Amino acid sequence: MRPDCVSKSGNSVSTSRIARTTNTVVARIATRTWAATDSGVDVTPSLEPITLTDGALAHLKKLGKEKARNPIVLRVGVKSGGCSGMSYVMDFVEPGSKTVDGDIVVDKGDVQIWIDPKSLLYLFGLQLDYSDELIGGGFKFANPNASNSCGCGTSFSV
Repeated sequence: MRPDCVSKSGNSVSTSRIARTTNTVVARIATRTWAATDSGVDVTPSLEPITLTDGALAHLKKLGKEKARNPIVLRVGVKSGGCSGMSYVMDFVEPGSKTVDGDIVVDKGDVQIWIDPKSLLYLFGLQLDYSDELIGGGFKFANPNASNSCGCGTSFSV
């Protein structure tokens, strides 16, 4: 028996039980707010697949109104291609459309984001920002999974 599979009492513990216990602990940690006593700041772990900055949210609402979308639903995903190997894909969902089986729905009040499960593997933790600067403006993708990005920021590799 491997040493990491033996409890303190000497009884054997299956690795599947360890995995279940670990998943339970992670789930419990994710639902709690922890106070960082040294800094005096409350920290809540975020398990949202995608986060939007205030700028991105405001611009999506503006675009949704211009296109008469109610509710505003954005499908975000990835596809093969681009100068780094994979490209980000974003498009508004037609009114009345239904989610595809397995889609992840992120609700941001006035805006919903739909993500297919395969894309979620590459997008989990992504922060979507928007800048209205004259040079280099537009949507910006901050992807913690990307090992490399192209100069324009619309493609990446893992």
